[in-house]
Amino acid sequence: MLQGSFVAIVTPMHADGSLDIKALHRLIDFHINEGTDGIVIVGTTGESPTVDYEEHRELIKTTVDYVAGRIKVIAGTGANSTKEAIELTQAAKDLGADACLLVAPYYNKPTQEGLYQHYKAVAEAVNIAQILYNVPGRTGVDLSNDTTLRLAQIKNIVGIKDATGSIERGTDLILRAPKDFAIYSGDDATGMALMLLGGKGVISVTANVAPKLMSQMCKAAITGNTKEACEINAKLFALHQKLFVEANPIPVKWVLNQMGLIDTGIRLPLVNLSSANHGALLNAMQQANISSK
Repeated sequence: MLQGSFVAIVTPMHADGSLDIKALHRLIDFHINEGTDGIVIVGTTGESPTVDYEEHRELIKTTVDYVAGRIKVIAGTGANSTKEAIELTQAAKDLGADACLLVAPYYNKPTQEGLYQHYKAVAEAVNIAQILYNVPGRTGVDLSNDTTLRLAQIKNIVGIKDATGSIERGTDLILRAPKDFAIYSGDDATGMALMLLGGKGVISVTANVAPKLMSQMCKAAITGNTKEACEINAKLFALHQKLFVEANPIPVKWVLNQMGLIDTGIRLPLVNLSSANHGALLNAMQQANISSK
């Protein structure tokens, strides 16, 4: 079972929006050196909706090749088309990813039976470990706990990234899920609490900019060291909040640029962080002892 701190890594881009592979290598080295347990490449934080198919493959291949087995690589392969999700998931397997993360089909608003059949079809088509991803605030559809538990019976569906932010929902899953089915937090502000209750880690936006602290917090929370986990989480909490002051990944890309790790590139319809929010992010960086370039 994968556990710990997994970064929902941004996709570095040049100012013109083209992929910046050198910066991606730099970010991967940064995470490995700081203790991140795994890279989630081309997830929704990685701007998957505006990355085309060939770029998607390139980003997965580049990450798998450059990581070279040093940590785990999870590929984002979700789509609102089941056929496309199968194609992306097969590509990730062929390119050597350790697992795939599949966001719930967005905009279509499938029923719970539709969600079940979608994920079942992908799991049966591609023999690779698959993690469900429920983020109703972005997709417009909510994968229920009951449907998740039905899907947990499928051998290669191994966990869920729960980004509902509901400790009640997360606790219910932890109590009812099979022992070999992992519950990961996809909501940084409530991630520590979920791990203290039995969650197996985070798939995190905050980890992009504070990987060492996030890794340390996860280890403390998973092992039940509540005092240490709370102390570390207090340093991170402003980031947990302010990294969502505008639509993700706008704020986290701005912070990474301030750290000197990436260029300013982001793809339309997203635009760079408004100047009105610079101060709030700088204060959050200071609380986590993150220095600007």
